[in-house]
Amino acid sequence: MGILNVTPDSFSDGGDHFGIETALDHARRMIAEGAGLIDIGGESTRPGAVSVSAAKEIARTVPVVAALRAEWDGLISIDTTKASVAKAALAAGADIVNDVSGLRADAEMAGICATSGCGVVVMHMQGSPQTMQAAPRYADVVAEVRAFFAERFQMLTAAGIESAALCFDPGIGFGKTLDHNLALLRALGEISVAGRPILLGVSRKSFIGRILGTDDLDAREWPTVAITSSAREKGVMLHRVHSVRPNVEALRMTEAILGTGSR
Repeated sequence: MGILNVTPDSFSDGGDHFGIETALDHARRMIAEGAGLIDIGGESTRPGAVSVSAAKEIARTVPVVAALRAEWDGLISIDTTKASVAKAALAAGADIVNDVSGLRADAEMAGICATSGCGVVVMHMQGSPQTMQAAPRYADVVAEVRAFFAERFQMLTAAGIESAALCFDPGIGFGKTLDHNLALLRALGEISVAGRPILLGVSRKSFIGRILGTDDLDAREWPTVAITSSAREKGVMLHRVHSVRPNVEALRMTEAILGTGSR
């Protein structure tokens, strides 16, 4: 899953792909490098980010969704917590809703997803982007994230979303300390529910910089690749990344060693 942020303030690439042509050029590059999904977001969810209106989010994302759909038949996801944004993006050609709130921020989101039959990424987050890194606490982060997935699975399937449409994201960096993130990465093979896949998003995140002792975003690229490879060994099949080619190559090598990939 290639990340396409059409925002001015995302933590890693804010402003880099702001505008339809610039966004499309980047999407094309990621597709050429092996992305099978493009995740389009119009509101930053970095720690402390300021929320934007649904109208502004729609204006940023829907034209990009429509333009990409017109030239590509791969999977497009809309990264949003707002039902109105999801509805507009799905109408424009998106296939998946990627909701960092786990479909809790907007009471209408589950119904929109159920009616459309779209794929749904359910992420775990403690708090909100504005508060999540203030003082995250867990008695047992792995058990609590797994329990959250189980609760969401029951609630969302009861709301009419097909179980096969769901996948789950542990929300690395979303209301977690460094130790919480590492505990979840160790337990990636143990947190899925009902046989549904895990989607992992670690690309360029700040915990990598903390381990390396640097704020240089470029220094986070190869550690991201290392985590992608490690996660694939634990059975993770969906990887949300900024730099597609090195992560695809790492997956090919890992799968060749595992004996599961094509050569």
